[in-house]
Amino acid sequence: METLTNLLTYLADFVVYDNFGLSSTDKIGAALHYFIITFSEISILVILVTYLMGIVTNYLPLNKIRLYLEKNKKTGIGNLAASTLGAITPFCSCSSIPLFVGMLKARIPFGITLSFLITSPLVNEIAIALFWVAYGWKVAVIYIISGILLGVVGGIVLDKMGMAEHIADWLKTSDSFQNSEEEDKRTLLQRLPEINLEAIQTLKKLVVYVFIGIAIGSFIHGYVPQAFFESYLSKSNIFAVPIAVLAGIPLYIDAVGVLPVLESLVSKGVPLGTGIAFMMGAIGLSLPEALLLKKVMKTRLIIAFFTTISIGMILSGFVFNLIF
Repeated sequence: METLTNLLTYLADFVVYDNFGLSSTDKIGAALHYFIITFSEISILVILVTYLMGIVTNYLPLNKIRLYLEKNKKTGIGNLAASTLGAITPFCSCSSIPLFVGMLKARIPFGITLSFLITSPLVNEIAIALFWVAYGWKVAVIYIISGILLGVVGGIVLDKMGMAEHIADWLKTSDSFQNSEEEDKRTLLQRLPEINLEAIQTLKKLVVYVFIGIAIGSFIHGYVPQAFFESYLSKSNIFAVPIAVLAGIPLYIDAVGVLPVLESLVSKGVPLGTGIAFMMGAIGLSLPEALLLKKVMKTRLIIAFFTTISIGMILSGFVFNLIF
């Protein structure tokens, strides 16, 4: 990885300093240099992990998973399994909703479907690979555990609150769909065209978020003074973590795209836990998600959903600040 970074740094030096004639002391030069390195590095990793996870998810026995979740709805194991499934599926907060609806139609218990919906955007296998490279395995593992735990607890709490009755009426009367019991016996070579198509579709969706996220991160890196973050998002400010979660909500962005923003915030002196709280708010709660959820949830459930998850994100931010 260090060799790749050195090669990309050489490329960025050539483009920004040699070709464009900019200086490392120029704000636009620093921002553009950061953008080229980060965009290239993340794009390469995204492509590799997308194809790897495409192979893994193609072999998942989804119908058996559904039956397992139904059988373990009272023990909490079903919530844990649903959260884990959410962690290994590459969906953002909005693209998780159709699968959430499909689970409800399949009569999977309400709390279990919520555990999937909560964790799915928070823990993304592509983002985790990048997270691991940037901050090390300890931070990555704790983040994975916190994201899954948030999904498990959130699903159980909202179910115990009786929020199941506040799903949309059309879902309550919807007929359950039938899943095929036939086992897919195709070889990997036979599955490759399908895997390739899914990977390309995923990459097309991600590239916009990657570009936007890195552009924002580059702007922060080059233009926003460190004193700004020291004043409002320092570790000494007890309100910094809640502010970070709320600030992330309007910024609808994929987990992969928000990582460059997180990296820029941390490099400017923002505590890691506060930055992660911002990251969680941006990818796990968003205004577009709320609008889509209005199609499948009543207002009371949406408010309870956002409030419960926000509290969990704030607590996660404080825990990260205590540990790191």
